Amino acid sequence: MSITRQAEPAVTAPPAPGPKETDGRTRQRSLTLRLLARPEVGVFLGAVAVFVFFLIAAPSVRDGSSMATVLYQSSTIGIMALPVALLMIGGEFDLSAGVAVVTSALTASMLSYQLTMNVWMGVIVALVVSLAVGAFNGWVLVKTGLPSFLVTLGTFLILQGVNLAVTKLVTGNVATDDISDMDGFDQAKALFASSFDVGGVQVKITVVWWLAFAALATWVLLRTKYGNWIFAVGGSKESARAVGVPVTFTKITLFMLVGFGAWFVGMHQLFSFNTVQSGEGVGQELIYIAAAVIGGCLLTGGYGSAIGPVFGAFMFGMVNQGIVYAGWNPDWFKAFLGVMLLGAVLINLYVRRAATRR
Repeated sequence: MSITRQAEPAVTAPPAPGPKETDGRTRQRSLTLRLLARPEVGVFLGAVAVFVFFLIAAPSVRDGSSMATVLYQSSTIGIMALPVALLMIGGEFDLSAGVAVVTSALTASMLSYQLTMNVWMGVIVALVVSLAVGAFNGWVLVKTGLPSFLVTLGTFLILQGVNLAVTKLVTGNVATDDISDMDGFDQAKALFASSFDVGGVQVKITVVWWLAFAALATWVLLRTKYGNWIFAVGGSKESARAVGVPVTFTKITLFMLVGFGAWFVGMHQLFSFNTVQSGEGVGQELIYIAAAVIGGCLLTGGYGSAIGPVFGAFMFGMVNQGIVYAGWNPDWFKAFLGVMLLGAVLINLYVRRAATRR
């Protein structure tokens, strides 16, 4: 009897592990590309370039007092550029921001002086008025669906006319009366327009407020639910509403944040100069928007940061004072800003495309 043995299957060793295959969706981008994708990186490099340029072209910039002046100029732009940037990330912008600053200062000044009240009453009423203007802009926007350009252009014209007409009606002049001898003035000045000494150099308190507001805005954008709402409504409000984002609340509060910024800067102007010219503020809204755009915020919304506008405002302050310290004709200031704005937009566009290219 023969026994048939079946052949045992050959045992083959498993293939040696090779490099893991990846496609474009899973490929890890380098640290450099991830950094370039940040909206503030381009403007940071631009700010460094402008700073170094004026250090060479205007040696007096190296003086501590000169740099304190640059930071002061930057802070008065930067405090307003921050809420304007948040609004732009949310998909809107505000053309009334410049005259709203003057409206706030006029309200506080005239109310305090004409009614012989403590200046703090005028400050509080001015805050209410500024928030109301922002809420009005937001409410009209969400209820009508009109572009923010048209809504805030209308508000800009209304406030510009009211500022001049009411000031002339109440004071008989185009400027408000001096309030420096009124109750509460010194305390309000300490909060909004004081200075402190750093190594023998006088630094304005607005620089501290500017950096504090920037830190707060960065935390809100990156660490809170409200920050997620801002990016969501700026990207697509229909999609945001579909996933439960309160679009109406977010839009209106963003406009109110611009109103708060206008109030704060208005109070600084009032307590720095004791009086307010009713025709000022026209054109400043473009400076605030430009600082935000240079800082990496898109006009289409959904993209940007709070740090970028800080560097954008610094570039404006550096150019503004650097031209003076260099002894150049200041008439070239706006032309220089235009070139800087266009250049920053093109650089930011190139950086974003390079960072997202596979």
